[in-house]
Amino acid sequence: MKTTDGQPMSGLAITQPVGTALRIAPGFVATASDDASGVETTIEAHYNPQRGRYIVTTIVNRAVSDEFDEDKLRHTAPQAILQAAIPHCIAVQLDDAQHVSWLTIADLTTSEGRIIPPWMAQAVVKRGMKEERWEVIEILYGASALSDQPPVKMIALELNVPERTASDWIKKARGAGRLVGMTSNVGRPVSD
Repeated sequence: MKTTDGQPMSGLAITQPVGTALRIAPGFVATASDDASGVETTIEAHYNPQRGRYIVTTIVNRAVSDEFDEDKLRHTAPQAILQAAIPHCIAVQLDDAQHVSWLTIADLTTSEGRIIPPWMAQAVVKRGMKEERWEVIEILYGASALSDQPPVKMIALELNVPERTASDWIKKARGAGRLVGMTSNVGRPVSD
């Protein structure tokens, strides 16, 4: 995972504000190797504010073994690489205090692959937790929408709520100004 100028991705590269609580890297380069096929794929993606998500602008496939799969070399699936890379390009501050460091979504991800720890998910679904809920919705929506995944499904799974509730919370978070700069074209559309 690197910046577009070839430096390792770090908090210093995650500079572009999105929404009210997120910062993202304006662009990145990610590489994945498939030992079984003998093919390495490198993608470059840039955040597009008009689309509200990262757009893959370059895909390079190359054989990395003598026994490579020619079909895999010609047909690439950059979506999986994009989805794996995005959590390293989105940062949040979990505390409003000064000098609190920014954490990437990848730093928050648990060993089970969940972004929000179970205790946090249980806390934000309780009544009266609106501001905290909108912060979590912004984190989850950002992580899914920026990587072109369905936010409603991710939020429903992460918070253990029905998709209808997740959709309603997305609308309310957007109404509260939380999802500025992020748009999802995946799954059932959420109207304003």
